[in-house]
Amino acid sequence: SGGEPLMQQKFVFKVLAGAKKLGIHTAIETNGYLGANLSDADLANLDLVLLGIKSWDPARHKDLTGRDIGPTLDFARRLAAAGKPIWVRFVLVPGLTDHADDITAIAKFAASLGNVKRVEVLPFHQLGKFKWQQLGMKYKLQDTVPPTVEAHEQACAIFRAEGVEAF
Repeated sequence: SGGEPLMQQKFVFKVLAGAKKLGIHTAIETNGYLGANLSDADLANLDLVLLGIKSWDPARHKDLTGRDIGPTLDFARRLAAAGKPIWVRFVLVPGLTDHADDITAIAKFAASLGNVKRVEVLPFHQLGKFKWQQLGMKYKLQDTVPPTVEAHEQACAIFRAEGVEAF
């Protein structure tokens, strides 16, 4: 439904535990920042984690998200140690997250984990701009254009070069 599920950890994991009891495949989409708050029992109720990684560069990540990248990477490592599959979700934003060295570092990290099943390179779009306007807030990405098809393919190629499926 949007938002960070780990902000409502108790509710989310009650639902996931019930789903697991019914034999339903479970997944969450998270930035992983609050992953350290999860117990081993919580992890047992997860079949898949869609993990958003915004940037490898610590300063850029903090600028984009307001948070340190460390907890996200630690959560990814914990998931790898537990053998939990991950789909990395990476938003490609021209001028912000399209630095080849940054993408390469994320690709190398993803490949090193051994549990990343695929990477979704998500091209930035302007579809949410109206939300900022409705809230009366300044939209910092007002003039940002979506990446080209070629730029998207180049980012995917970086991940593939490290042995990770990307699209």
